[in-house]
Amino acid sequence: MDFQSLKNILKLLSAIGIGVGLFFTIPVGVGFIYKENVGYFFVFWLLFLLVNFLMQLLLYKHKLKMSVKDAILAVNVVWILLGIAGGAGLYLTSNISMVDAFFEAISGFTTTGATIYDDIASLPHTTLMLRSLMHWLGGMGVIVLGVGLLTLLNPSGSLTLFKSESTGISVEKLTPKIKDTAKWLWGIYLILTFMDALLLYMGGMDSFDAINHAFSTISTGGFSTKNESLAYWDHNYFILWVTTIFMFLSGVNFLVYLRALHKDFGGFFSEEVRWYAIIFFVLALALTFVHFLLGHDTFMHAATHAFFTIASILTTTGFASINYASWSSEATALIFIAMYIGANAGSTAGGVKVIRYVVLFKNLFAQMKQNLHPSAIIGVYIDGKRVSGKILSSVSGFFFIYVISNLLLALFLYAKGYDFLTAVSAAIACIGNIGPGFGQVGPVDNFAFFSDFEKIILALFMIIGRLEFYTFIVLFSREFWRRF
Repeated sequence: MDFQSLKNILKLLSAIGIGVGLFFTIPVGVGFIYKENVGYFFVFWLLFLLVNFLMQLLLYKHKLKMSVKDAILAVNVVWILLGIAGGAGLYLTSNISMVDAFFEAISGFTTTGATIYDDIASLPHTTLMLRSLMHWLGGMGVIVLGVGLLTLLNPSGSLTLFKSESTGISVEKLTPKIKDTAKWLWGIYLILTFMDALLLYMGGMDSFDAINHAFSTISTGGFSTKNESLAYWDHNYFILWVTTIFMFLSGVNFLVYLRALHKDFGGFFSEEVRWYAIIFFVLALALTFVHFLLGHDTFMHAATHAFFTIASILTTTGFASINYASWSSEATALIFIAMYIGANAGSTAGGVKVIRYVVLFKNLFAQMKQNLHPSAIIGVYIDGKRVSGKILSSVSGFFFIYVISNLLLALFLYAKGYDFLTAVSAAIACIGNIGPGFGQVGPVDNFAFFSDFEKIILALFMIIGRLEFYTFIVLFSREFWRRF
């Protein structure tokens, strides 16, 4: 790496550091409001901001012009640094080890929602706000990076696929610059967060819980302020349905909302959004009837928790309104299906993404037709646009990597002595950025029992899953280092 590349990376990282540091003002302020001991965290916050400001001053005259190689390195490194910075804050505000703090911070920024805390309700308000804020920043950070850097780094990624092959969305046509697009997206993000927090407050949450849960909902993160998660309000159907609706809305591509603001509502009728809605309602209704017929609850109770659970898992939020692990095996199977799908590209959700399944199945049917009619020219079309061979190969490659990664991580955990259900669901939950799973990592459990080494491995897989593999795997390519 040459000196210019190093300066490019340092300038970008310090800019992100300043942004994160300024947002860290919120938990510092919360600590003072609730008269908590935030002395060490306050000093860390000042030093963190100071270091990043000094770096920006030193590189003030350096014109940021990043190559593909610089950008890929920066995007990979930034997640590790965010985990260290956020982890330091958690370490200083709660009684946990640095490894646990790093795991929790990575889980926060990647919007995974897997936690190591046994007694969340006893945590200081500072820590609770810091966890939720990491979710909120990570959620929009993923979208902004996807619109800007990741489109360049991973031209076959899910967001690019949605933009170029699915709905014809062209960000450049909506706003002249990526910076302007990011501002619009932040505005939409803020509006959804405010609306969610307001409705939760009206439904019975206090202001602190409402803000924290709005942060976690819109980011599809899943950190809660209660040990029971949303099950703390399990009989408050208003709160549960509001959260269900906003989880679903957060699983929609945010560029669809951006188009709607420009009076173009076509995005809501794209194939991915339509299939996302169909999958959600089919799974939710199926789970409702399974839970109602095999359980002893009223239909309304079964529907409320079924729709909530599918919304939570499908959007990879990870909230729990009930201990769904105690439901029937049929219910478990339906939830596993939701875990392996995900929501829309361009949303805050993780997972495979619906658009990839649409492409995979259309390609499968196209290949079947091709076998029946060898001389015919049969293509794959999404919303009337032909999907290129490059995209088809990339989607197939991604799915292969996703399955293999889940298999390898599950085998690693199984070899370490964990039961099959725990190993498999923990792997899916971390790589898909979902949070809870089944077995020992069920909705009423946590990840504290894993060893320090296992937590680091799980945290790294959270990052790899959030980066959608290619951006990380390319680092191990000799051609990448030679070419760039």
